Amino acid sequence: MEEDIKPLLIPVGGDESNYGIMNIQFNPEDFRCKRPFHVEPTNIVSANDDMQRVSDEASAMNKRIHYYSRLTSPSDKALIAPDHVLPAPDEIYVYSPLGTAFKVDSCTDGHGKNSSIVTIFMIWNTMMGTSILSIPWGIKQAGFTSGIILIILMGILTLYCCYRVVKSRKMIPLTDTSNWEFPDVCKYYFGSFGQWSSLLFSMVSLVGAMVVYWVLMSNFLFNTGKFIYNFVHDINVTDIVPGTNGSNKVICPNAATGHPPQNQSVMFSSGNSTGFQLFEEWWSKSQTVPFYLVAVLLPLLNLKSPSFFAKFNVLGSVSVIYLVLLVTVKAAHLGIHLEFNWFTENEFFVPEFRVLFPQLTGVLTLAFFIHNCVITLLQNNKNQENNVRDLSIAYFLVGLTYLYVGVIIFASFPSPPLSKECIEQNFLDNFPSNDIMSFIARIFLLFQMITVYPLLGYLARVQLLRQVFGNAYPSVFHVLALNVAIVGAGVAMARFYPNIGGIIRYSGATCGLAFVFVYPSLIYVISLHRAGQLTWPALIIHIFIILLGLANLIAQFLL
Repeated sequence: MEEDIKPLLIPVGGDESNYGIMNIQFNPEDFRCKRPFHVEPTNIVSANDDMQRVSDEASAMNKRIHYYSRLTSPSDKALIAPDHVLPAPDEIYVYSPLGTAFKVDSCTDGHGKNSSIVTIFMIWNTMMGTSILSIPWGIKQAGFTSGIILIILMGILTLYCCYRVVKSRKMIPLTDTSNWEFPDVCKYYFGSFGQWSSLLFSMVSLVGAMVVYWVLMSNFLFNTGKFIYNFVHDINVTDIVPGTNGSNKVICPNAATGHPPQNQSVMFSSGNSTGFQLFEEWWSKSQTVPFYLVAVLLPLLNLKSPSFFAKFNVLGSVSVIYLVLLVTVKAAHLGIHLEFNWFTENEFFVPEFRVLFPQLTGVLTLAFFIHNCVITLLQNNKNQENNVRDLSIAYFLVGLTYLYVGVIIFASFPSPPLSKECIEQNFLDNFPSNDIMSFIARIFLLFQMITVYPLLGYLARVQLLRQVFGNAYPSVFHVLALNVAIVGAGVAMARFYPNIGGIIRYSGATCGLAFVFVYPSLIYVISLHRAGQLTWPALIIHIFIILLGLANLIAQFLL
């Protein structure tokens, strides 16, 4: 009798050799469905510092349920595991590339328990990532009017493709897909190619996110350190770049060289100028600061459990809300500066339509990217019949946020005296390092990224090493080698190519080609064909969507 009351899931230490293969998300278990309860640790980040491990008893029970589940068809309920042998699933986290992590509570009665409001804002919080910093630059590249139109059209297109992802499981006949994620659907239709290509594009999104984070963290750390040093030593520094006068100063960092600026400033102080020059030598945005981050982040990447950092996911929402506040305050002080020229460019304004518009579509592909985890989010919705409505509302709010930030920054940018071409790929770079509101924003974003970065590295490690070695932690050497390679990529990009707009659009167009455009459309067409319901209009429309995704990717390398 004592053995009957022993818990099936027990927290113990140990390695990560039992990690699952593909999914980076986890669907909460339905206690009354015929499915195993064994949750592979690759799919969960425990709310506690210690990972929940699976005991021998639980593992054995899982194998028995797997075995009995395959003895009959999915429609046969004779061999459903009794409720009393299924333990409650753990609380888990879901991650979004270039975004944040958020907590998803598990089910207790076979259905999600999140209200529609909670579901909508969870999707909003997950989708809002670092892409928001590049939206004003993207509008400048596309032109003001065409930029607004593209944000609306890309939001509608990615929403439709996301809808196709949500519906993809239900179009598979005679199979219980209730605990499937989208990579499982890809594997069902495309076999091992679907499995490995899903892994490849997922790794592109994760590594791309980590590179963007490194470039931004270097930027934010540089400006934060510069602000603190000047404040402590009572130094008045004037940047050697064009800018406006007054308390709400806006600068044009790339006006002189066309490249991201280094430490270009003049000191006005009666203090020690030698000390200031020494500081500028050892505190360089591209020469030294990216290397300083290695000492902080490389040890964090080698931690086996990143669950501690997942507790700070609320910082993502706080950062976005603060950015909206910052944009509003700045616009109120700067006013509106617009002039409409459809195809001609002058000294201070850009045309309403520009051939560089694919650069915005590349950014937007990633900005609206949630397709790899949307099934998990909606699975926790209490009212499953409202999934499409709630997803649409969430996309509307995300698009509204992007439009607000992008349009307000572009419209309020002071032209003249500065040209709209001065809008940076990270719009915070248009405010000097001694700007108080920008300093606070950089502090928020820096701390948020430091806490999210180890989570992204953990997911990359689990996916890649588990596929190659069959073990997510084969040895300290393998893990360290992978982490050094990822960190090295971040340092190299921050050193030689610190253009986050370019990195975002390349990674967005690449991973978006698979998860946003190709796979949802192909799966829908194949499922209609197998059901004998495929029509020419449906075929033409979805081939056109695939071609749009391919053209979006190719255009990033031509502009």
